[in-house]
This record gives sequence, structure tokens and C-alpha cells, in this order.
Amino acid sequence: MALSYTLREGIAGFRRAKLAAATSVAALAIALVLIGIFALLGWQGQNVAESLRQRASEVEVFLDDGAEAEAISRIGERLRQVAGVDSVRYVSQEEAAAIFREAFGEGADLYDDAEFLPASYRVRRGSAYAQPDSLASLAARVDAWTAVDEVAYDRASVEAVERNLGVFQTVGAGVALLVVLAALLLVGNTVRLSIYARRMLIRTMKLVGATNGFIRRPFLIEGVIQGVVAGVVAGLVLWGLY
Repeated sequence: MALSYTLREGIAGFRRAKLAAATSVAALAIALVLIGIFALLGWQGQNVAESLRQRASEVEVFLDDGAEAEAISRIGERLRQVAGVDSVRYVSQEEAAAIFREAFGEGADLYDDAEFLPASYRVRRGSAYAQPDSLASLAARVDAWTAVDEVAYDRASVEAVERNLGVFQTVGAGVALLVVLAALLLVGNTVRLSIYARRMLIRTMKLVGATNGFIRRPFLIEGVIQGVVAGVVAGLVLWGLY
């Protein structure tokens, strides 16, 4: 009996005060859209940062000119066994020359023979291992291997990505906190205005002996309905924006 009354009154309250309900739903939807937009931006920014980090953390292992095929193959196997390595790709002298010509265009014609470029392995590590110290340790370790001429990576770019990523995360956390606080204040004021608009009804129910729980339950049901509707609206808006 009490449950059916609570459900009936909650739905009836949503229908009776259509303007107040619409205002509450709009306020909740706006708050959810604000949070959702920032969450989407943060997610996309994190994906871009991880992609930049992986690109900047590519390590190129140049091989000796006279290295034998067996030694080259053994280096590739050892590189694949290193912790945190996502991919290892062999670049022959011919492929290196083709990359050189594509990168420099007509300027590559200044060199009679681009085959002076050595063969190499291009090693890409996972984002968790794409740290300056980790890359430096890997470079020093691989540089000591037999048939390895030199190990190179763009240390300046790696450090710049890490520095900018730290700034992005700090600023993002601060803005996220402000967005959440603004959403909470918006929803809180809407709820208080809704209760204030029905103060006479609440006072009358108290005069006839209704308990606080009895009065509160229909409001909770009404709030759940408003929240579901606002969530659907905000979800549709965010889907459209995405």
C-alpha cells in the first residue's frame, strides 16, 4: 500500500508541476552535459597525448655495415624480448634510402648514392615505458650489443611531451573540479527551488501527521524520474556533439 502510494504520488507530482519538472530536468541535463563534454575532451586529449608519446618514444637501432644476417636476426629477437616493447620493425638499407628520398624530395638528388644509410631496427615501446629515463636505459643497454653501431631517439621530444602532458593533466584536473562544483550547485539550487515551490503542501501534510519519510518518498521517486529523463537527454546531446 505504502509503496504503491509512493509510486503513484511520485509520478503524479511529476505530472502536476510540469513547469517545475521541466526546469529540473533542464538543469540536470545541462549539468550532465557539462560534465560529459569535459569528460569527452579529457578522454580525447589523453588519447592524443598517448599517441604523441608513443611516436616520440620510437628508438632506432642502427646496425654495423658489415653485420651478418644471423647477427641481425639475433638482435631483432632480443629486441622483441625486451619488456615494454610493442613493435620491432626491420628497415633495410634499400628501404632507408627510399624513406630518405621521400623525406627530402629533390634535395636527395644531391647525394649520388643514398645507400650510405645503414640498416636499422625501429623499436616502439608501450606508453607505460615511454619515459625519458626508461628510453635512456634501453638505449644504453642496446648500444652495448654486438653488431649495433648506434642507438638514437628524440630525447628532447620525449621530454617535451612528458612536460606538456603533466601540465595538461594538472590544468584538466582543476577545470574538472570547477565543472563538477558548478554542476552540483546548479542541481542543488534547482532541488531547493522545487521544494520551496511546494512548501505549503509539505506544511499541510505535516499538520495532518505525515512523517518526514512519508513526505520524502514521493519526492525521491519524482527525482529518479527527472534524473532518468535528464540522463537520456544529456546522452543524446553528447552523442550528437561527439
